[in-house]
Amino acid sequence: MVTDGGIHHYARGEWHAPSLSHRRIRLQKGLYADFYHFLLLGEGRAELHFDSGEDRILQGPLLAFLPPQARCDLSISAGTAAHLVGASAQVMVDAIGDKVESYSLRIFTEQRKLVEATDPLLAAEINPLISGFVRELADPSRSSWMVASAYMRLILMTLWRGSGGERSEPRGQGETGSILQRYRQLVEAGFRRHRPISEYAAELGVTADRLHAICQRALGRSPIQLLHERVVQEAKLRLERSARNIQEISDSLGFRDPTYFSHFFKRKTGLSPAGYRDIARASAGAENSMLSSGYADWP
Repeated sequence: MVTDGGIHHYARGEWHAPSLSHRRIRLQKGLYADFYHFLLLGEGRAELHFDSGEDRILQGPLLAFLPPQARCDLSISAGTAAHLVGASAQVMVDAIGDKVESYSLRIFTEQRKLVEATDPLLAAEINPLISGFVRELADPSRSSWMVASAYMRLILMTLWRGSGGERSEPRGQGETGSILQRYRQLVEAGFRRHRPISEYAAELGVTADRLHAICQRALGRSPIQLLHERVVQEAKLRLERSARNIQEISDSLGFRDPTYFSHFFKRKTGLSPAGYRDIARASAGAENSMLSSGYADWP
């Protein structure tokens, strides 16, 4: 586990006051190469220059979210104020957590988002959160991993809601879609407890056979396959992005001992947890189909 004293290696918080000249910032550079960034732009103008060649003009007030894969420079025009905050994958894992909303937040963080902050309610909610995050990191005597993670969770939830995430959450078609959606939420909240499928079915008000038929028909996999895929996805994520050892990861995923976890992981992936972590570290910054490609992989 990373100590609080190392938080500045895992988070950034900057206030850019209005200047007489424009400023250009490389977002994914050096220490911040794999950071998720939030930009709160005040009244004024900025531009995003993506490595792909795309340029995007930003007109404040605006809130932008840029995942690591965005790969871009930020130009802030003269006279424009902006807050820039960022978090590593490790902080984002803590911020997203493992609650019912977590699945939606994980998918949400896979793509860049631009949200106009003209709504006074949204502005009143997001401004103190981002300012608080910046203040927390500005004081070395009090900078705390726990506090930074809590601010990041609130910022992410506010942006998700402000961009209509709750309203646009896919619900599927009819009863089948509703049951799948609710099963997904129950799995997200409880996959670490290794509950039997019969308990999930009872909570959904259907038989285990009925849940099996719905999952097979809609997704081509059984409920237990989907549950195991979610556990494997989380295990991959933690092996790739956390500093915890194998036993700590095993414990955090609810396995009774690390040996059982290792057997389970190898049966599902063909690699031991340690072997998978070695490949992940060797492939840092490169494409590798064996690695966890994102939260949206689990349907």
